[in-house]
Amino acid sequence: AALNPWDVMLCVSGTAIACENALVVAIICYSPALRTPMFVLVGSLATADLLAGLGLILNFVFQYVIRSETVSLLTVGFLVASFAASVSSLLAITVDRYLSLYNALTYYSERTVLCIHTMLAGAWGVSLCLGLLPVLGWNCLHDRTSCSVVRPLTKSNVTLLSASFFLIFLIMLHLYIEICKIVCRHAHQIALQQHFLTASHYVTTKKGVSTLAIILGTFGASWLPFAIYCVVGDPDYPSVYTYATLLPATYNSMINPIIYAYRNQEIQRSMWVLFCGCFQAKVSFRSRSPSDV
Repeated sequence: AALNPWDVMLCVSGTAIACENALVVAIICYSPALRTPMFVLVGSLATADLLAGLGLILNFVFQYVIRSETVSLLTVGFLVASFAASVSSLLAITVDRYLSLYNALTYYSERTVLCIHTMLAGAWGVSLCLGLLPVLGWNCLHDRTSCSVVRPLTKSNVTLLSASFFLIFLIMLHLYIEICKIVCRHAHQIALQQHFLTASHYVTTKKGVSTLAIILGTFGASWLPFAIYCVVGDPDYPSVYTYATLLPATYNSMINPIIYAYRNQEIQRSMWVLFCGCFQAKVSFRSRSPSDV
């Protein structure tokens, strides 16, 4: 079959995603110091995005090299599970940031570690189940009238996925609003203790709120168009509409390592050690706490 430029762009996007996140996974696995709950969550996100990138590459290869309905179902299920795990990991990171501020005194405890592992186990378990649904028969290979804008997924399947995304997005929005309230309240309490609000307090608070807005805005801008189109779109519409909304959604997995990994100074130091081996820091590195935004 002739190459579809959109498929090529998705494959290129998948390659970039896989390379970026493979580096993050390698750094976290290589560095014994990166074993805190925060880095476990970042590692889960990077692993999910790495699998999503590999899924995009495999989908391209099997679409133009090995054309098979069974392989198509497997790759689609793999992509659904990977992207679902990525979105779920983002929710887990948001919950972790909220807990690190709301329960700051008890955050560094065994209970927090157990909570993080439980969240991740649940997120990956649900994501795996969502990915298995098309493989186990919830597809439109034998009933074209039930197809959605994402073949071979059915309309009811993509509706379920979209509804799950909207729910996660609303939960993240609520938690980030609560985080902003806590950050502003902390800044106000510090100002009262010092009897005045310094310019640095104002700048720090504004920077923290702006960062949260960028994180949530990037996530929403990447996934909302595709999620909405999955609900309102019709399979008879030109496939370019599906590609035009799906491609930006993949960019979220490309941006995640920059937001959640490469900005962290511990990961930056581990990266130097990984590539240089003999690097000795002359500047004191400070690990960002989970509450840093």
